[in-house]
Amino acid sequence: MKTCRVIAFVSILLTTPLMAANFTLSSDEIGGQLTSKQVFNGFGCSGDNISPALNWKDAPAGTKSFAITLYDPDAPTGAGWWHWLMVNIPASVNSLPADAGNPAKNLAPKGSVQTITSFGQAGFGGACPPEGHGPHHYIFTVYALGVESLDLKADSQPSLVGYMLNANTLEKASLISYYQR
Repeated sequence: MKTCRVIAFVSILLTTPLMAANFTLSSDEIGGQLTSKQVFNGFGCSGDNISPALNWKDAPAGTKSFAITLYDPDAPTGAGWWHWLMVNIPASVNSLPADAGNPAKNLAPKGSVQTITSFGQAGFGGACPPEGHGPHHYIFTVYALGVESLDLKADSQPSLVGYMLNANTLEKASLISYYQR
């Protein structure tokens, strides 16, 4: 009988996280396909280069800040392509307005930092896959972090940002859109 109680207790412990809140990222502006609004303006592309409005909910307990990334694993670089990296978003924030990825507009949360992308500049850089390369995955991810801030500057490289995110992530939530030329 004691063995049955121990097994039941362990089963409850193992399934409890499944009953926890569901950390979720969403957007009313993007769906399965990106539009010209989220396409880069340069590198042969002629979009509006506007980051979409994003919303997230049900962050895990202990969240002290958030980060947002946009990554294309299909870019023919051998290492993918980082389109957007924003860190140090305060824990009290649960959304970003459209075009928050444009540092000149000051729409990003106070204290947040947008770092260098694969385009070589800070801020949002929209989709721009090579012509005829087929559909690319554009993965928007929000990270719930266990630290109030990451020691990163606007000129921090994507690989350093990724390392710091992975070292401090409690949970993350993603949504995927596609785009091809």
